[in-house]
Amino acid sequence: MKRGFYIILAAQFFSALADNALLFAAIALLKQVHAPSWQTPVLQQAFIVSFILLAPFVGAFADSLPKGRVMFISNAIKMLGCLAMLAGVNPLLAYALAGFGAAAYSPAKYGILTEYLPPERLVWANSWMEGLTVAAIIMGAVVGGSLITPAISQAIMHSLNVPSFVSAAELAIFVIFFIYLVAAMFNLYIPQVAIEHKPLSRSPIFLIKDFAHCFKLLWKDPLGQVSLAVTTLFWGAGATLRLLVLAWAAIALHYSIGEAAKLTAWVAVGIAIGSVLAARYVKLEHAVKVIPVGIGMGVAVLAMMFVTNPLLAILLLICIGVMAGYFVVPMNALLQHRGHLLMGAGRSIAVQNFNENISIFLMLGLYALMDRLDFSINVIIFVFGMLLISIMSLLYKKHGHDQDSGRI
Repeated sequence: MKRGFYIILAAQFFSALADNALLFAAIALLKQVHAPSWQTPVLQQAFIVSFILLAPFVGAFADSLPKGRVMFISNAIKMLGCLAMLAGVNPLLAYALAGFGAAAYSPAKYGILTEYLPPERLVWANSWMEGLTVAAIIMGAVVGGSLITPAISQAIMHSLNVPSFVSAAELAIFVIFFIYLVAAMFNLYIPQVAIEHKPLSRSPIFLIKDFAHCFKLLWKDPLGQVSLAVTTLFWGAGATLRLLVLAWAAIALHYSIGEAAKLTAWVAVGIAIGSVLAARYVKLEHAVKVIPVGIGMGVAVLAMMFVTNPLLAILLLICIGVMAGYFVVPMNALLQHRGHLLMGAGRSIAVQNFNENISIFLMLGLYALMDRLDFSINVIIFVFGMLLISIMSLLYKKHGHDQDSGRI
């Protein structure tokens, strides 16, 4: 594999590491200002709203420039979000600014794979991308969780002679700023590839119409439809699951936010294992066969209601992660391939992000509503587990007979 592919992976690793650490730092910042608990899911909604509002434009933006340059600009915007938090801007608004950068980054980071690699290498490349992203999620949870733990943050501040008025959350955000800077430096060395689907116009009206056309095209394509539906549901459930684990660990395991943040890393360990298994055993033309694994993931989520032992909790979270990685990696690869053929990598991934982030926004909204109404954590887990099982079952009933998706 060419050196450029490993530069892409390195850039993605540090950017994803910072993204995941920033979430826990932002949550700690909310707690520092005594924000109500329902604002935690709203925090993530603020981050992903840019993915929804900017979807008609970021895909065309990613397809109009070398994708390494797009990724550099996007990381610079995330750094501005960190600086806004440190400057005392409301955490929801500052985190929304970081989300603006992330929205522009996503079509470029996946789109470059389809431009740089042949179709037969996409599942393999996605397993590497997802595996390394998962490693970044693990380290992001550990770094973020450690930096917001009072004992660790105080020791760091004492050793570096940091002024006492700096909080643990602010120290974490300062460190995360420099992780984004490292990612931006790697972005500068990403190889340039030919722009295959440059937008015909930069007019906002044209781009909205073009996005609407791409949206319909991908949903009408049979293979695009099933892969888009599965990944949309997965990312909505996954974003909510991360917050569920934080709340569940506090109640079932009596963990602090720092300990709970580190616990979420075990899901990422499982995803890494599942990604490797998917790369080894699932071919692109048989991606539809993995849908039942998503049903099993929903069952495993329901099992969280009965676990109060830390070791069992770790094993269960790893199991959930393995199933998640095993079924989402082939679906991502299939969706990227179909989108690349139909409309161009950047715009197809923008359509994917639009759908996935509407799902995240709605599921986080449901979580925030249930939290505001004082539903117990077990009721919330039950609702989301059953939602995952029922929708995956409907998708399998509709597409499960199509065991040969070979006409790709």
